[in-house]
Amino acid sequence: MTEDLRAIGDACWTSYNSGDWNRAIGTSKVVPVAEDIIYIPTRGVVGNVTAVRTSEGLVVFDTGSASTARQIYDTLRTWDSSPIHTVIFTHGHVDHVMGAALFEEEAKKRGEPPIRFIAQRNMPARFARYVATAGFNSNINSRQFGVRDFRWPTQFRTPDVTYDATFKITVGGVTFELNHGMGETDDHTWTWIPHRKVIVSGDFVIWAVPNSGNPQKVQRYTKPWAEAFRAMATKQADALVPGHGPAIFGADRVATLLADGAAFLDTMHDQVLALMNEGKTLDEIVQTVKLPTDLLERPYLQPTYDDPEFLIRNIWRLYGGWWDGDPAHLKPAPTNDLAAELANLAGGASKLAQRARELAAKGDLRLAGHLAEFAVRAEPTNTEAHRTRIEVNKQRSDSERTLMAKGVFNAAIRDSQAIVDPTAPPPPRRNVGIG
Repeated sequence: MTEDLRAIGDACWTSYNSGDWNRAIGTSKVVPVAEDIIYIPTRGVVGNVTAVRTSEGLVVFDTGSASTARQIYDTLRTWDSSPIHTVIFTHGHVDHVMGAALFEEEAKKRGEPPIRFIAQRNMPARFARYVATAGFNSNINSRQFGVRDFRWPTQFRTPDVTYDATFKITVGGVTFELNHGMGETDDHTWTWIPHRKVIVSGDFVIWAVPNSGNPQKVQRYTKPWAEAFRAMATKQADALVPGHGPAIFGADRVATLLADGAAFLDTMHDQVLALMNEGKTLDEIVQTVKLPTDLLERPYLQPTYDDPEFLIRNIWRLYGGWWDGDPAHLKPAPTNDLAAELANLAGGASKLAQRARELAAKGDLRLAGHLAEFAVRAEPTNTEAHRTRIEVNKQRSDSERTLMAKGVFNAAIRDSQAIVDPTAPPPPRRNVGIG
């Protein structure tokens, strides 16, 4: 079965669908990477776990989420029962680190030495921020992933050892070269295992457009992400284990993936920065940047999670702050007041809703979205306006490829459904593995 999954992963090079990959995984499976190296993909939005066998015990990369840690641990033990010597966190996202408590608990039960945890030095500050913003993170992740009643964790396993730029360790005669890079997070580690010519990339590689634009979360780093790709490429690896999705085998494929990822990020970054230097507003830049459509056709660069447009906005945020260049947006009127004024000019919220439906029928979903939102803002209890908001956002969600955009539009649908029919049952709970 693991050999079958390896073959399925290899076939993804020409056509990748995350749903098909998840169905092939089933729950969690051991997949060989090289001699004494395996990775464990797990169904859902949860990171891969990689393990390396050494004479002193296992070195494991990441531990999964709280809800998937048990199946990941049990799957790991079907491959090797040796003590876990070291865990290297690729970064601090909860789908990669929250299995640590279970791993430690199991080590104690088995009478094994304590596990050493290693991470980049920015990780403890990340965990402190997570605790301070637990309520906010509960809300945004519930919205992004469509998870009802999601609760953000407030207890994290901080690393025993941290490093700054690079860090080399040897466990049981096996050398691991840890490298810091910034991309999806500021605490990211990619690791080179020279004796097997394997890279463990973490979420630098996710089989989708690099997650450098997330509209609901902290700053991402587009140019440093491209630089990390180029640094990995110098290793001429034979295999690369990504943070999500199937491992990539063969030096040519690894080199191509890294080169394409860097080229995509470079052109997005450089176009935005050039237009900013010309004095363009954010809106002008969004309308002007030319997307590299040839690269976006690659199976490993599909816009299924993040959206290239969101990258544009995040690059602006990094260099230009939150103001978008529109004077009216510097100190704007309250949105409800603006909506009420527009509704008054139009002849009422129902007129705005009617026009929103007309625009949606013509395919102008962006403008329809504005008017539908103004309609419910102007008259928050107007059920016709909320029905229009549901209709428009359903069309918007259906027309989108990216999980992030779908999540926002679907949340708007749920909010308006609660007004239209307060007695309707909530949507079913969805376990995506992030908790």
